[in-house]
Amino acid sequence: MRDCRTRIEWFLRQCRLVGWLAVLLGVAAPAAWADVFVYRDAGGVAHLTNVTPKKNSGYTLFQKSALTAPKAWHDGFQILPRLDIHTYDDEINHYAKQYGVDPTLVRAVMHAESAFNPNAVSAAGAGGLMQLMPQTAARFGVADRFNPSENIAGGVAYLAFLLDLFKGNQKLAVAAYNAGEGAVQKYDGVPPYNETQHYVSRVLDLHQRYSDLAKKAAQN
Repeated sequence: MRDCRTRIEWFLRQCRLVGWLAVLLGVAAPAAWADVFVYRDAGGVAHLTNVTPKKNSGYTLFQKSALTAPKAWHDGFQILPRLDIHTYDDEINHYAKQYGVDPTLVRAVMHAESAFNPNAVSAAGAGGLMQLMPQTAARFGVADRFNPSENIAGGVAYLAFLLDLFKGNQKLAVAAYNAGEGAVQKYDGVPPYNETQHYVSRVLDLHQRYSDLAKKAAQN
């Protein structure tokens, strides 16, 4: 086991070294920033690769690339990147109408969760555009969290459920999207978690900004 750990640590050190060299030299380093997958053979030896493996190959995800991690998780949901009013517009409008949710709220949540990256994966294991946990995806019938349309459908369905649960209170629904409905019910309000409080502020701010843009577009 110690030998396996040593090999893994060596591999990751090499990836980081290549990445820093690439930064210093001003060149790309796809290998350094790719996802890392691991497979342990019958002898317990760990085999590592940065090439996405085929299904049923025995390889499992070992470490996510910084490029596929949600941007918001790195800045604590405090920085507001540039607004995006076009990406996944058809899907957002379709499912927002289907579930009776404000499309600008959906876009705000997607913006905060993944910055519109369909391959985003958080440290906790949430994945896709709306950052669905595996159990949430299963709960709302999402088979592939990294399929944009399925992910948006599941995320909007979950938002609709939360808005109904909290009687249309967007602040509580957004807090529950981040921390879970149980936490919001436990504290009878936004839970006292720094991440959740920053998240709620960010999403509501984004929602206002997207709503303002939508109103201006409707007037033109």
